[in-house]
Amino acid sequence: MNKKITRETVPFRTIAWYYWLQIRKHRWSYFGALGLYAIGTIISNGATPYLYKQLIDTIALTTSPAPVAASVFHTFGLIVAAALMSNVAYRAADFTGNYAQVKILRLLANDAFERITKHSYRFFTNAFVGSLVASTRRYLDAFENLTDTFAFQFWMNGAALLATLVVVSTTSRLIAAFFLVWCVMFVGSVATIAQKRKKYDRRAAEANSAVTGRIADVITNILNVKMFTSGTREALAFHAYTDTEETARRKAWNFETKMYAVQGTLMAALEIGGMYLAVRFWLDGTITTGAVVLVQLSFGRVFGSLWMLGQAINRFSRSLSNAAELVEIFEKKSDVNDPALPEPCRIKQGEVVFDRVTFAYARQEVLKHFSLRIAPGQRVGIVGRSGAGKTTLTKLILRFVDVQEGAIRIDGQDIRALTQDDLRASISYVPQDPILFHRTIQENITYGKPDASSEEISEVSKKAHAHEFISSLPAGHETLVGERGVKLSGGERQRVAIARAMLKSAPILVLDEATSSLDSVSEGYIQEAFGNLMEGRTTIVIAHRLSTVQRMDRIIVLEGGEIVEDGTHDMLLARKGIYHTLWTHQVGGFIT
Repeated sequence: MNKKITRETVPFRTIAWYYWLQIRKHRWSYFGALGLYAIGTIISNGATPYLYKQLIDTIALTTSPAPVAASVFHTFGLIVAAALMSNVAYRAADFTGNYAQVKILRLLANDAFERITKHSYRFFTNAFVGSLVASTRRYLDAFENLTDTFAFQFWMNGAALLATLVVVSTTSRLIAAFFLVWCVMFVGSVATIAQKRKKYDRRAAEANSAVTGRIADVITNILNVKMFTSGTREALAFHAYTDTEETARRKAWNFETKMYAVQGTLMAALEIGGMYLAVRFWLDGTITTGAVVLVQLSFGRVFGSLWMLGQAINRFSRSLSNAAELVEIFEKKSDVNDPALPEPCRIKQGEVVFDRVTFAYARQEVLKHFSLRIAPGQRVGIVGRSGAGKTTLTKLILRFVDVQEGAIRIDGQDIRALTQDDLRASISYVPQDPILFHRTIQENITYGKPDASSEEISEVSKKAHAHEFISSLPAGHETLVGERGVKLSGGERQRVAIARAMLKSAPILVLDEATSSLDSVSEGYIQEAFGNLMEGRTTIVIAHRLSTVQRMDRIIVLEGGEIVEDGTHDMLLARKGIYHTLWTHQVGGFIT
């Protein structure tokens, strides 16, 4: 879409389309339930009141009950039959609707999960996890509310009003006309006001998402909150968020109260006007006593139906606003996309070529016409001060972001011509701060190769020096690591991530500060293990700890996004340039 979609401008048809994509897979049961609800409603709101009118007229127009007893009992039997039939229709609709709705909710959850996770890595770095989770929950709840509101309020009340209008018209067309005009005015007024209310619902939903996101942010960083004794400050900041939510919620609810006042006024107009006409026509002798009772009965049902309809419009509007939050994300164009016609992946040797690559974050240029060739199987270390562009290179290779000019080719293929999954399947990656799933250690190690044998798991655990701490745990490989791996130390998480990378068979290995959380002894063991792992694989190692790269075939020194030195450890030390300066300024292996 050319026009940018925001939650303020997401049209109803767009929201409906995402829901319809899943509804249509169970359309027979979904619409079958609506049909059954309509049948039950027409019987209870059309046939039953008409039969009561017949019954009352029969009783009122006779002076002796004996001659009409058979007719009275016959009509009474029809009323009983109508009640049974409507109840059967309603219950059948309930079961059919339940079947459809739970199926569709599952499909919607699956679809939402897939659409969200297809966004680029950059999208998630700019989003609150808590807000995304809250938006997804509201999107699913909104479907349930929208479908229930449509079925039980709009659809059934619409059928009830139609049935009532038809029955009343058999008694008096003038009363039916008054009733029809009033219904149009009522629905039109409430719908107009509800349209104006949308902005209040959106603001309330946004404020709620901000509160949820703030809670998630603080809980995720609870260690910092405790260590920096900032609980009071965080509480005060949170109060500001809840103050905003309170204001937004109060405005939305006050507007809803105003809507109820309008509805109540219109209801009173119907009751007074309708009964005046009914009594007037009865005095004129144009309608029967049963017709007066029918009108009163019909208006009584209409009051309840339309009052609920007014509330339903409010809920419908609120649910649309809630659904719009996630639909906005669905409609957001990803900054990294797969090609429409991807090439088959031919990555085998692992030659990596940066061809005059330019990349910038916002207005900050990181790389400009950057060129570099890494031969197949070559082990290359990338070093430099913070901000030199080291981590940006890994993000570009993995297509977490895309180059803005130039190209990156692996084995001659432009990586933008491949699907992201095909590209990343060819690369093993260990980040500086590995985040583990709240699953067992074994599930985390085998994440890249779920069918790995127990022997393979044991082997990589030993090579990554993870076997020692895993075997000391009561549940061993079946130990749950906690959310984001919080039950393990930083070094333990890093070793699990290294074992995971070892298990994944890929021609390219990228290590982004992969040993930064390890002590010197463990690092020595890991370096030996990496030596075996790197054999025959193109390896790119990003490092601040220069001892990590001193055995590399080649070391690239970056400064300001440019290559300023290129050579082996000994060669670069002999030149006494930037690398020599970095090396001599190390303390404990880190650049200071």
